[in-house]
Amino acid sequence: MDARQLRTISKWLVLIGAVNWGLVGLFGYNLVGSLLGSWPVLVNLVYVLVGLSGAWGLLTKLGVIPPLKK
Repeated sequence: MDARQLRTISKWLVLIGAVNWGLVGLFGYNLVGSLLGSWPVLVNLVYVLVGLSGAWGLLTKLGVIPPLKK
């Protein structure tokens, strides 16, 4: 997997997390839990990947870690 693919996946994961938390806050509806509720391990994996993607994006924006090369 190259850097461009990793950035794209990370951005999608952050977007999914943002939409999910927006739905939870506004309507009390957990989209990820609803879609993957029968597989709790997979739900937790999605949450961990969303969190790691968000942390990576934040640390990159703050300049703590360098951005990936194109």
